[in-house]
Amino acid sequence: MFNYHNIKAYQDYLNQEEHGCQKAVEYYLNNIESNKNLNAFVEVYTEEAINKAKALDQKRKNGDSIGKLHGVVIAIKDVICYKDHIVTAASKILQHFTAQYNASCIQYLLDEEAIIIGCCNCDEFAMGSSNENSVYGNVLNAANPSKVPGGSSGGSAVAVQANMCMVSLGSDTGGSVRQPADFCGLVGLKPSYGVISRYGLIAYASSFDQIGIFGNNIYDVALILSVISKTDDFDSTMNASNDFIHIHEQLNLNDKKLKIALLKEVMNHPSLDKEIQSAIVNQCNELKNNGHEIIEADFSLLEYLVPTYYVLTAAEASSNLSRYDGIRYGHQSKKAIQDIQDFYIQNRTEGFGKEVKKRIMLGNFVLSSGYYDAYYTKAQQVRQLLINKMNELFQSCDAIIIPTSPTTAFNIGEKKKDPIEMYLADIFTVFANLTGIPAIAVPLFTHSNGLPFGLQILTKRDDEITLLQLAETMLSQKHTA
Repeated sequence: MFNYHNIKAYQDYLNQEEHGCQKAVEYYLNNIESNKNLNAFVEVYTEEAINKAKALDQKRKNGDSIGKLHGVVIAIKDVICYKDHIVTAASKILQHFTAQYNASCIQYLLDEEAIIIGCCNCDEFAMGSSNENSVYGNVLNAANPSKVPGGSSGGSAVAVQANMCMVSLGSDTGGSVRQPADFCGLVGLKPSYGVISRYGLIAYASSFDQIGIFGNNIYDVALILSVISKTDDFDSTMNASNDFIHIHEQLNLNDKKLKIALLKEVMNHPSLDKEIQSAIVNQCNELKNNGHEIIEADFSLLEYLVPTYYVLTAAEASSNLSRYDGIRYGHQSKKAIQDIQDFYIQNRTEGFGKEVKKRIMLGNFVLSSGYYDAYYTKAQQVRQLLINKMNELFQSCDAIIIPTSPTTAFNIGEKKKDPIEMYLADIFTVFANLTGIPAIAVPLFTHSNGLPFGLQILTKRDDEITLLQLAETMLSQKHTA
């Protein structure tokens, strides 16, 4: 029976197994079928994946050189364009839309001979924290199907959690990779803004969005990062100085001792589950015993994070989603119309879900005449204060450790009636996106309620190496304990 540990071990297996890629793909296809109740996939590329696997097996048999991701089985979120495949952002407004080109990250994966097995369910246009806002219905947490998997990349998380692929791609606008990773017991990486090209990623909020990676271990996540973090002329916001081509080979901290900060206002926040708080403090004490320095730091701007995030992302969303009008592409209403304005109204009313409409309306409000300076301009000023504060913090420490979520995975439907409570669930993840720094969710613990949880590591912008090294150190200690 096929048994997956990590990409390195898998590729060693392929050297010994003539039909290894095909066996792996068939194994994951069987798992997808047996876990259909979790609703993680929108579409599965069954025939295509099998044919690609057979071709890769033949390539090895011929003795040809192989790519860095040869035969690696990957799932992608339904907001990432894959040429000639349906991409809908889990929205009725884009149902049946076929991507006309590959997202840059997809092209890089294909160039290194990865096998894309399917696209995954998500919150509509990546707007949500629980994967309950999809036109395809809820995704269920494999650890407990009565719980949410987190959002918006819940399908991508569950695909890895339930062993339906090796790694997966999601998108992270305010925690949409890290929070579901935390709820599902996975590694979830959001790189620095500008590290991975956004070309081919359906936009929610362009200055926040970043493609992220789910995996079961740090090596797999780092290897995927090394492949898809290439510079790209199609994305002018990329940081051209990034060079992570060998980052998967640099995961050992060796004798390097770090100064790690705990944020007092975060660790003492009233919403934080006491068991999560205690586990993180104990983990930091363990790091201290191993020679790292743990300091406490003030973070008085905590209460401004969520309002700033939702004002700015709603503003950007209202602009980005204005293109979906049913004329060039997208849903067209079958109802009788009176004029062009009525045509737009009917298309968008029927095509967008409740949460998307809510954020479009909020975005138009904060950008409107008379309110622009009071809300949007003020939020941009607070964002700059947050960037300044993070820069100040990283002058006195190498990394910051905080919770990923105030709680473990909550019940399906639990927060649907209270949008404020739902939005506040993002309180510990949004400032990595507000400030553009990298962050990673590290799965370390199991709660007394039986659900997984972990912690979040933040480092200064473009310091993914320290981020991944510290995460690898923690997971290594967990596995040897």
